[in-house]
Amino acid sequence: MSPVPQTSALPATSAHARPDPASDGPAPAADRAYALTKELVLTGELPGGHLFSEGDIAARLGVSRTPVREAFLRLQAEDLLTLIPKRGAVVVPVPPGEAEDVLDAREAVETAAVRRLLRRPEQVPAAVAELRAALEVQRGHAERGDLHAFAEADEAFHRTLVAAGRNALTMRFYATLADRQRRMSVHALGPVPEELPRVLREHEDLIGVVEAQDEAAFAAALRAHLDGTHRR
Repeated sequence: MSPVPQTSALPATSAHARPDPASDGPAPAADRAYALTKELVLTGELPGGHLFSEGDIAARLGVSRTPVREAFLRLQAEDLLTLIPKRGAVVVPVPPGEAEDVLDAREAVETAAVRRLLRRPEQVPAAVAELRAALEVQRGHAERGDLHAFAEADEAFHRTLVAAGRNALTMRFYATLADRQRRMSVHALGPVPEELPRVLREHEDLIGVVEAQDEAAFAAALRAHLDGTHRR
């Protein structure tokens, strides 16, 4: 049996983390605890294997442990936490093989979305404009060195590609990958922030082949992009 990890204090709030949900208004305490804890996990501030307690989150938000317990149960159902009775919760590491599963699913869905878009060429200019707008948001985060916001904008850029295909079923499926995408991006790019400009250039390339309506070139560029970021 693996030893139970030792409980440690929560990390100090990062300059890149979102503001505490406690300041967001009258949201229920359980929702605030859920939002804060999930953000800490997805940004890597609570890394895989980290053990922490309900009291840590309760103290951060100024609430009782009861809503935090409810939040932890929700996150356990999402496979982000494992609850340990009388100890707290452990952040679930990304399982072996999951990253490859996510990448394969993304490649299939994004390529299919662009293929469908290109069957309606009159819609390409609007899709390209939306992609360029998403890229500019991401570029701004890169210029500020905000990795966590950059990762979130990265997911939004690729979700814009999927939305351009106008397939409601695949859009709903793709949305379920968002949390995993953000976590993977922070993990892949955190140690090498100098790679952010490369990601932006490759996004420019993806927009270019969509604008050129070259389906084969898009498929090749997308695979190279995912390989370069996540399969290095």
